[in-house]
Amino acid sequence: MSSILFEHAQVLDCTGRDPQLEQAVLVENGRIAKVGASGSLRTRADRVVDCAGRTLMPGLIDAHAHLAIVDFDVSSAQRQAPAVYALRVTRNIEATLAAGFTTVRDAGGLDWGYKDAAARGLIRAPRLFICNSWISQTGGHGDFRRENDTREPPYAPGVYCPSLVVDGPERVRWAAREVLRRGADQVKVMANGGAVSPTDDMWSTQFTVEELGAAVAEAKATGKYVMAHTYTPQSMRNCVEAGVRTLEHGNFLDEATAQILQTSGTYLVPTLAVYELIAAEGREHEVPESSVRKIEEALAEAYTSLAIARNAGVAIGSGSDLLGVHQPLKARELRFKARVLGAMGALVASTATNAEIVGMGDALGTVEEGKLADLLVVDGDPAADVGILEEAERIRMVVLGGEPMVERGEGR
Repeated sequence: MSSILFEHAQVLDCTGRDPQLEQAVLVENGRIAKVGASGSLRTRADRVVDCAGRTLMPGLIDAHAHLAIVDFDVSSAQRQAPAVYALRVTRNIEATLAAGFTTVRDAGGLDWGYKDAAARGLIRAPRLFICNSWISQTGGHGDFRRENDTREPPYAPGVYCPSLVVDGPERVRWAAREVLRRGADQVKVMANGGAVSPTDDMWSTQFTVEELGAAVAEAKATGKYVMAHTYTPQSMRNCVEAGVRTLEHGNFLDEATAQILQTSGTYLVPTLAVYELIAAEGREHEVPESSVRKIEEALAEAYTSLAIARNAGVAIGSGSDLLGVHQPLKARELRFKARVLGAMGALVASTATNAEIVGMGDALGTVEEGKLADLLVVDGDPAADVGILEEAERIRMVVLGGEPMVERGEGR
């Protein structure tokens, strides 16, 4: 593994402190070996990268993505040739890395085989944390059967992992064990209704505390954890009582529940981009009207809830939750979060806090000595204008574990 010396960089370390000018960062054996003033690191590196006028920062982390949902219709995998669908997912994975996301926690749908392909070097992928299928109750957010459909949910083996629909603590226990057997890094449960599921509403509380607790127990038995789709205070409280570690979305959070999250150390992963984009464009992409209306309802409270979480001191991560044609826009999530958290708050949520969420806070998420060298070289200053991260051409280099994976523009 080669060594790289980055010189004359503005280092945005994402610890929360201001960017540091005229810095040098040495990468050796896949890790950040030294950080110091430019010109101070006397070493013979295999490569020297001049970062003058550019920012060196940690790779972005998306803690709630759906890399395998390449169409808004989540059942489309069953109607396409498996090879075609797999190649579409692969293209999405590689494009996500090229956009500067060096780690992705997939929140449902991505089969373990894609992670295996990445480990074998067959595809260029971010670090992937997968849950395979998500777990839903009958008629819940994850049961996509219409009212007159009595069939079991279809399955596309090896290409896309749809829901496991189960009821009762013992069946939830089985489902958790099943996704863990398939290689899940975390277990995903649906604890509230949702926008794209056809037979529930967003305020319906789903799974009992006992059912949620069964999933938590099985995850903990293997050293893993549970993430939960949730919107409402009652659902969030159930999840905290059951021991769920991360709550996704949280659009209807209230102040009392925010205090419970802060006290318990539960992470909140808001996902604003999916609501903004589907509310604006969902109808032209033939998203069902009922789903668009539910998305609009969730969006109306999303920023207020994020502010409540911030004011309560809740640990806030970041996810995009984007589907279909919106997949390339994952970095837009930071711009939306910055409306409430500020640019630095959005950056820290998308790096350091998300690294904690995926269980690698000691190895990822900041530019510090000893951390894995997942790095971006960016034209301009994201701390001043986080929106520049949406422009792929401004991300000049994407480094994963010390190895340049993407390089754009003139060499330096």
